[in-house]
Formats: sequence, structure tokens, C-alpha cells
Amino acid sequence: MGILVLVRHGQSQWNLENRFTGWVDVDLSDQGIEEAKTAGQLIKNEKIDFHKAHTSRLKRASKTLDFILKEIHQNPTIWCDSALNERHYGQLQGLDKDETRAKYGDEQVRIWRRSYDVAPPGGECLADTAKRALPYFREYILKSVSQGENILVVAHGNSLRSVIMEIQKMTPQEILQFEIDTGRPYLYEVGLNGEILNSKEL
Repeated sequence: MGILVLVRHGQSQWNLENRFTGWVDVDLSDQGIEEAKTAGQLIKNEKIDFHKAHTSRLKRASKTLDFILKEIHQNPTIWCDSALNERHYGQLQGLDKDETRAKYGDEQVRIWRRSYDVAPPGGECLADTAKRALPYFREYILKSVSQGENILVVAHGNSLRSVIMEIQKMTPQEILQFEIDTGRPYLYEVGLNGEILNSKEL
């Protein structure tokens, strides 16, 4: 049995400013730094020795990982890959969410944000994000956990939705309603065949 811990990065500056972020490399806010440290304390309480950590190439995730590792006093091998990046919001990136609703209408923005397979202009839908995140997850994370390694993953709301949809066997409709708070760790005990034996939110 291995342990998988998933964490969404702490609040970013554009989360704070209510902007669409996507692949723009925005830093953590002050609150986001505190959320990352708190996540580290919650994980530390579980007394897990991590073999590897995986994160995206965006600094709000990699910095969250850094703060967590400082809190738990561990130095596992770190893998960084853009497969774990947030979904790309295309032409919406950088725009204020309220202003975008005023321009395009509440329903259109809701479809862009919460449809599984309708992408915003020039961007990705959740299905697109899953197409790049899940092959990486299966090959480099799930295999390791199934072999008894303990793995920490710090990524983004939508790349983590892709992973959680797969391991919890959720439908597209179910995962779109599943909220992942910034800085909140999710812990999974994983069996030899990749099955989830137990799970909890820390």
C-alpha cells in the first residue's frame, strides 16, 4: 500500500483579485503562503515519509510545495511537469471574472467554467486538461503509489479534478460540482492494483 496526498496550491494573487489565471505564472498571495504552511502542518500530523513529490511548472504550485516541504522537514525527489498545469483559460486569462460575466453573460461564463467539454476561446476545457494530466498521473504517480511509495502532488484545481475524477470514479457531472479549496490536502491509501482503499480530507 502507498499513500497519495493531493494539494491544490495556496491562494494566488489573481485568485485574490478574482481573475482568470490559467497558465499565467502568478505568485502566491500572503494568504496563499499561510495556506501552504497550514497544509504542511496538516500533512506533518499524518507522519508520512514521502519518496517523491510532483508539481506543475507554475510557481504558485511549486512554491506551495516548497512551503509544505519546509513544514514537514523532508526533501523527496521533486518532479516538475507542465502536464500538471492548470487548465489554459485562453482569451479569458487575466480578465476579471465579474467583468467577464457582464460582457458575455452569466450563462456563457458558467458554460466555459463548468462544462466538461466546452472550452473558452483559445483555451482548454476540463476534458482537454484531463488528456494531458491523466497519462502523466497514471505513468509517473499512480504506478509509484501502487508499488508502495508515498507521493505528494501539488497542482491546480482543474488538473487535480482530472485526477480525482479518475481515482474516485466520478462522472463529468459529479467532478464539475466538486470544489477543491486552495491549500487543502486530500489523502488516499492506494492498493497494489491502484484501487483506493481509504481516503480523507485533512
